Amino acid sequence: MRSARIERKTKETEIAVAIDLDGTGRGAIATGIGFFDHMLDQLARHGLFDIELTARGDLHIDQHHTVEDTGIALGLAFRKALGGMAGITRYADTHLAMDEALTRCAVDVSGRPYLVWKVGFSRPKVGDFDTELFREFFQAFAQNAAITLHIENLYGENNHHIAETCFKALARTLRAAVAIDPRQEGRVPSTKGKLGD
Repeated sequence: MRSARIERKTKETEIAVAIDLDGTGRGAIATGIGFFDHMLDQLARHGLFDIELTARGDLHIDQHHTVEDTGIALGLAFRKALGGMAGITRYADTHLAMDEALTRCAVDVSGRPYLVWKVGFSRPKVGDFDTELFREFFQAFAQNAAITLHIENLYGENNHHIAETCFKALARTLRAAVAIDPRQEGRVPSTKGKLGD
């Protein structure tokens, strides 16, 4: 089974994550930030990943540490669950529409972390969530999952829709990229013979 568990504790946050890449889309998410929980639940549901995640952070200061550290812990769990990456599809991309918003996501599960983020918001908050923290989450996740991740919102007006298309697009793209390709016959999809080193 491609699953992993990570526990990460600092003076600012305490986070526990369990992930099964071959799940059914079941999410049990509790970060103390309602909109963020909703987005992470979308990641589980549309990626068909089972994710259990609890985070306790210094929300009396702000949401930054909790959001960034959740990205770190979830990325580490994702990377650990992938193991040696034998047989995976590796590359995938998605165009995700939600009402007036359209977002493009492309990923290379390569072991080489990189983020290209071309997403803008017209308001500083969605609900009580700081929109500048979306990039912080995706950066932390890409870095610690060791993936190359490109996300671009092509157009949209509603900030909730724009944010949600980013998470759903990532979910669908990761789902395709980590799927086992029967034609690979267990090989690592690289001419180098390995990924991530």
